[in-house]
Amino acid sequence: MAYSSSSSSSSSLCSVCLAFFFFFFTLLLHGSRAQLSSTFYASSCSNVSAVVRNVVQQAQNSDVRIVASLLRLHFHDCFVNGCDGSILLDNSDSIQSEKDALPNKNSVRGFDVVDDIKTAVENVCPGVVSCADILALAAEASVDLAGGPTWVVLLGRRDGTTANPTAANNMPSPLDDLDTLKQKFSDVGLDDTDLVALSGAHTFGRAQCRFFSSRLYNFSGTGGDGTTLNNLDLTTPNTFDNDYFTNLQSNKGLLQSDQELFSTSGASTISTVNSFAGDQSTFFQSFASSMINMGNISPLTGSNGEIRSDCKKVN
Repeated sequence: MAYSSSSSSSSSLCSVCLAFFFFFFTLLLHGSRAQLSSTFYASSCSNVSAVVRNVVQQAQNSDVRIVASLLRLHFHDCFVNGCDGSILLDNSDSIQSEKDALPNKNSVRGFDVVDDIKTAVENVCPGVVSCADILALAAEASVDLAGGPTWVVLLGRRDGTTANPTAANNMPSPLDDLDTLKQKFSDVGLDDTDLVALSGAHTFGRAQCRFFSSRLYNFSGTGGDGTTLNNLDLTTPNTFDNDYFTNLQSNKGLLQSDQELFSTSGASTISTVNSFAGDQSTFFQSFASSMINMGNISPLTGSNGEIRSDCKKVN
């Protein structure tokens, strides 16, 4: 009996220790996420969302493409070193810019609008709001202004002081097959539903010919301009809706990475495409959730990073 009691006590102690270990590990894993909050600027810059939205809307009035471009900036930021505003940094003595990476060079745009937003925000709340948070807020405003869903943006990110062009060159690519896409999303903590939902951002905006020319029948690779723009969504190119998914069902996805979601035999993503194609509200709900998930990729919080005064350069 004495041995049994000792064994039971030891077992209980081990269980407590194991539980504590997993609890502590979970805190480490999700600590930065827990520090993001929808009310982060409630007392320091309560109208920041309205300021950001106003500048985005003004930009949209003169450039219908800008809302898709601003959403893409947030995506390209978060997939490289997390959502830290590193995509915005220019070349300097200490920075090799991500803007020169192959997926970004002469492709990503909207930096001038981000600068305009930063100026407007600094005018009302100097030194408070990070450029990384501006990208997150601009992405949500852009989707909403194009007719898409809204979501509660979690805030409190700080700006990074480094860039990573090597990682930027390994972002999810329009030429990736489905397995590669799944792995790249998994590497940053996103699942297959996130992959399909976030790919739905291609329901508006444009793509340069160089990103899909290899899919053209009997394309020789000569005589074309690789920077020529084409609508990602053939039916409603400026509206955020679920037509992207019905296009995939008709084998009309512009990019290889798009059509892979539906045309890869036996893929688990096919049912998700069908679900989103059949019910726009289901897509909108999933997209909003996935945007929050993406916005939680390795943010700098607390005393890490900085609040840049100019989004193009470290302080």
